[in-house]
Amino acid sequence: MEAIKFHIGIKYKGLPVRDLDLKTLRLLVAVVDAGNMKDAAALEHIEPSAISKRIAQLEDALGTAVLVRGRKGAAPTPAGRALLEHARTLLFTLERIEADMAAFKGGIKGQVRVVASASAIAESLLDDLSRFMREPAHADIKVDIEERFSKDIVSMVREGVVSLGVCWENADFRGLESRPYRRDELVLAVPVDHPLAQREAMRFEETLDFEHVGLSPSTAVYTMLHRAAARAGRSLSYRVVVSNFDAAFRVVGAGLGISVVPREVAGIYVSAGQVRLVPLLNDWAQRRFAICYRRQGDLTPAAERLLDFLCQQAVGP
Repeated sequence: MEAIKFHIGIKYKGLPVRDLDLKTLRLLVAVVDAGNMKDAAALEHIEPSAISKRIAQLEDALGTAVLVRGRKGAAPTPAGRALLEHARTLLFTLERIEADMAAFKGGIKGQVRVVASASAIAESLLDDLSRFMREPAHADIKVDIEERFSKDIVSMVREGVVSLGVCWENADFRGLESRPYRRDELVLAVPVDHPLAQREAMRFEETLDFEHVGLSPSTAVYTMLHRAAARAGRSLSYRVVVSNFDAAFRVVGAGLGISVVPREVAGIYVSAGQVRLVPLLNDWAQRRFAICYRRQGDLTPAAERLLDFLCQQAVGP
């Protein structure tokens, strides 16, 4: 794809900068990463003089220097750093285009970008993705996964930044299509010697007299628990606020508080005798995840194959 050229809509001294070729941008990135033209040339299988000539032509077209050349190597100028950011984005996008186009030649190939909530990742999603990628038929499908908050997941899918999003089914999916994924259950994790450790089950409102271990205010769990407390005319008291469920379990195991957590991620801590789980009787404690996407007909073959596989893993109706 080196022959592809593109137009950048900027001007210098009234003249448009046209037809910057990808090979030159790739060489610029290589020089900056290597720190000098000699090493970059060896990596790119080209003469250093050829790199120097191409970058000089680039600087002439832009009307400004992009590299500072010295005895110790080469480094980007402020303008060069700005150009590098765009160049890296363009090159990454082209790699994804090549991977996706390969899906139409023979077997299914491609790269699928997925964003998911912390709960989905902490529970079953990583295991499901591992099973998907181990299947021989999916050997040429690559998956990128990133953790985001539910509201950001929906926005990224809606804007076409990613193919698939996985979060709670009560997210705002307006303008998107969605399919049900796995279920989970929120429970109360308590230290083994805590006053609530002997309860068989309880309502969340009964926990509000005790100090909690909470997650970030940006998470869906945080918002839901505060709404539940507000409906009861109470508020939550936090002893510690942590960034993920693993940290929450460790803090609970240390006896510093109680925490509402997904049952699916509690196994290792329960088996180690660090915490006890108490079921919550509230309706909202039973949750279901959903997979959202813009339109199934617009998905690449690789993304559609992953979507179908994940939906097959869904538990219950």
